[in-house]
Amino acid sequence: MAGEARPLPVIAALGAGRMGRGIAHVFAYAGHDVIVIDAKPRAAADALRLEKEARAEISSSLAALAEIGAFDAAAIPAILDRIGFAARDAAPEALARADVVFEGVPEVLEWKREALAFACDHIRDDAVLASTTSTILVDTLADFVTRPERFLNAHWLNPAYVVPLVELSPGRRTDPAVVARVKALLEAIGKVPVVCAAAPGFIVPRIQAIAMNEAARLVEEGLATAEDIDKATRYGFGFRYAAMGLLEFIDYGGGDILYYASRYLAEALGDRRYAAPDIIDRNMREGRIGLRTGSGFYDFSTIDVAAYRKEVLSRLVAQLAHLKLLRPPGAALAGDGEGRGG
Repeated sequence: MAGEARPLPVIAALGAGRMGRGIAHVFAYAGHDVIVIDAKPRAAADALRLEKEARAEISSSLAALAEIGAFDAAAIPAILDRIGFAARDAAPEALARADVVFEGVPEVLEWKREALAFACDHIRDDAVLASTTSTILVDTLADFVTRPERFLNAHWLNPAYVVPLVELSPGRRTDPAVVARVKALLEAIGKVPVVCAAAPGFIVPRIQAIAMNEAARLVEEGLATAEDIDKATRYGFGFRYAAMGLLEFIDYGGGDILYYASRYLAEALGDRRYAAPDIIDRNMREGRIGLRTGSGFYDFSTIDVAAYRKEVLSRLVAQLAHLKLLRPPGAALAGDGEGRGG
């Protein structure tokens, strides 16, 4: 019938652990029918116990979100009703129903191989298969599937039902149309997909590992307390990069600042890990240092610079409001005077 809405794709989460439960939560919340499939053969009583545990965890997560005002708790029963569970013996039929299957077994290569091969034995030829691996390259896993053109990595960040980002990593044989299909599916449920080439660490884990290790070193070296380091990352580092991406921030302030700061830190700390990559040096030589010169990592040559600066300021002020740190003029005058010189 003309204008009739098409049914939403059926989603399968192969693996009933934390990732599978998170994926089930987010898709069921959005209105999809979801099947959580136990990837392991186990006794019926154990399979039932796992299902109860998974349902209880998803129900608890939904309740927690409702309690903080994310949505009306009256919707929880309907969301849970959209989630089905299949033990290993019922998995073939469940996999055959699915339009998109997210494999989420633990990060052990042999377990991945078995789970992907099992999925390929039962999914339809038109189904998309994605691994949620955070460590194994897509082209390594693609060797375990029968339709590599319909396979890619889809790395969700925990908790999957809250964090918007999903990193998509297509392989050499992945059909671009499949990547576009998965991107559209994720965007439709409120996620923010990004695409990156097959490389260890994707985007976020690679940046995150450096930042977390450096924070730990600051504690190790006795330079600041854990509490102050976390306060610095929440209200300085994280504050800015929640409003602007890292590369946008470089361009906004000027790549020359990073260039000189990196040289200073590498020399002062005697450690080449602080040195800037070649692209920063090249941008400096070519005069592409960001907003001030019209180009850097981004092209600013055609934008209204004043409007862009106002937009960035708006993003930062929104962050202040979110953190409940936005104060009216003269707020200090309304206080008790503490902190004034005596």
